[in-house]
Amino acid sequence: AATSTPPPPGKVLKVGTPGSPAPAMEILPSPHVVALEARRSFQTLRVDAITRPLGKTRSNDQAKVAWLMESIADVGLQEPIDVLEVDGKIYGFSGCHRYEAHVKLGMETIKCRVIKATKETLRAHLR
Repeated sequence: AATSTPPPPGKVLKVGTPGSPAPAMEILPSPHVVALEARRSFQTLRVDAITRPLGKTRSNDQAKVAWLMESIADVGLQEPIDVLEVDGKIYGFSGCHRYEAHVKLGMETIKCRVIKATKETLRAHLR
């Protein structure tokens, strides 16, 4: 029996005519991914410009922070952190270990995936 490979995350599969011997298949971005991509950009931002509203209520695994500090010092940041931009202000919710590693290394900037968001989205992240 033939096995099929699922499409990558965020993609949908468009299949040709059912019952044809070898249906044509094309991988298309899902509508949700297209909408997100329209609001997202990659930027290098100042670490001190990022507000971390949950930073005082959650603690990071310090062994992981130390490992990331060594990795970032050796090869740089490999995966940008995600931040929300709401009314021109930047809020960080993910990448807390990478963010702390940058702070402890004394780095002034960090690579970010910036997503434009609404105040409603920000409130949802704060719950």
